[in-house]
Amino acid sequence: MTVLCVGEMMVEVAARPDGTARLGFGGDTFNTAVYLSRLGQPTGYLTAFGDDPYSAMARAALAEEGVSDAGCPTATGATLGLYAIRTDGRGERTFTYWRQNAPARGLFGQWFSDGVEARLMQAGLVYLSGITLWLYDAPALDRLFALLAKARGAGAKVAFDGNYRPRLWGADRGATRVVYDRMLRLTDICLATADDEQALWDDASPSQTVARLQRAGVAEVVVKSGPDGALLGTGEWVATTPDPSPVDTTAAGDSFNAAYLAARLSGASAAQAAAAGNALAAKVIRHPGALMPR
Repeated sequence: MTVLCVGEMMVEVAARPDGTARLGFGGDTFNTAVYLSRLGQPTGYLTAFGDDPYSAMARAALAEEGVSDAGCPTATGATLGLYAIRTDGRGERTFTYWRQNAPARGLFGQWFSDGVEARLMQAGLVYLSGITLWLYDAPALDRLFALLAKARGAGAKVAFDGNYRPRLWGADRGATRVVYDRMLRLTDICLATADDEQALWDDASPSQTVARLQRAGVAEVVVKSGPDGALLGTGEWVATTPDPSPVDTTAAGDSFNAAYLAARLSGASAAQAAAAGNALAAKVIRHPGALMPR
């Protein structure tokens, strides 16, 4: 089964302690795609690229990781988005973005093509996030949701990580909730994060998040709670071993999602998959940047 991750791939500029910077690529669903591929899961990535040199480098990076870019349109005259990342002494990160005119924002609008739809229809599982949803305007969201419904009708499953970022969505949580509600009605597997769910929905606990997502019709729920581990929809906690001195927590949740989905697609139970997610995330946070060395 091929997993198709949908979203935005950006140039990543990571500050080093000596004042220099490291150049790479990142983006939440891109990070998950890479880790899925490294775990042996056939994976594709769906976004729109520009015709700039960094877009060419990004496509080459996907190929090097074994992730297919089939169906990705090229936006003439557009330049790949960029973000800078800084980490504090506890490994917590802050981001600055330059992405308002990134080509990924037109994937289901200006740059949409039959190839984009065909790629979605070929996937066994489609994975996307709340950041993916933020990229698109209202007509593009309508098109995306219609395509997800069509893909599910053809037998695909949809996995969703809320990954709520208030700085992106703005102060109107009501409008954001409407978009997320529509997405949840199309979601088979929800890989939520406790802090994000509290920020958007005022959930008082991970168990409250589980109950709300199940009421929304999501069949399989996981709520990630950082060093506390993860809560499954069955009510089972899958504990992890906290790292007292993480280097960089970037992509901890993205890598958890990859390991969880890869394990489930290989026949593991939800508890086994969550343990695999905890284990990979624990490794990732010991390295700088979103992607640890292969």
